[in-house]
Amino acid sequence: MSASESHHIPLEFDRLSEEEMLERADSMLLRMQGRRSVRHFDTTPVPLDVIRRCIAAAGTAPSGAHKQPWTFCLVTNAEVKRAIREAAEKEEYENYHGRMSNRWLEDLKVFDTNHFKAHLEEAPAVIVVFRQVWTVSESTEGPKQQNYYVQESVGIACGMLINALHESGLVSLTHTPSPMEFLTEILKRPSNERAFLLIPVGYPAEDCTVPHLERKPLGEIMVEIH
Repeated sequence: MSASESHHIPLEFDRLSEEEMLERADSMLLRMQGRRSVRHFDTTPVPLDVIRRCIAAAGTAPSGAHKQPWTFCLVTNAEVKRAIREAAEKEEYENYHGRMSNRWLEDLKVFDTNHFKAHLEEAPAVIVVFRQVWTVSESTEGPKQQNYYVQESVGIACGMLINALHESGLVSLTHTPSPMEFLTEILKRPSNERAFLLIPVGYPAEDCTVPHLERKPLGEIMVEIH
């Protein structure tokens, strides 16, 4: 037996009939078509165990060499959320008043957004995702352990997190108040981590509205090559 084979275990997999597969795919598609990014949150607390399980689901994402180069900070402290909002709004003000191109600002008009980010305080929970540029490991020689395809790996994990939150009956928003170095300072994260994404999470406000948008049809996003 080779060294690689000794580290393998049998795959647990239930093969479904084509009918079952299509039924599941249709059900999943229908649910995901109802997912929307939300900027107006109810302040009612949400069950944190649900969010913890969603983060655990995100942690099952594939990653380069299985390094799992992510950290999910679950923030519910009101003072910390306020600090995040104030710092984010400072950066967003600069974005909306000079950093963003006119084309970018024009494309954002349909969303009716500005530098005010009340959702960062109103949402009962905020998940701040960090990417680990390298890993500090006591089991390896040297202070740093290289990570691979960090950006791609963390991006996949975030997609799985957003899906899990939606499946669990919660709404969320992907927020990137670039630059985001302030998050490392506020949350006291180590030097090997870089802020990747802010995700406010909760229930939608009773008067919540979302932009009337249409998603590209399958024929515009897929090319089949037989």
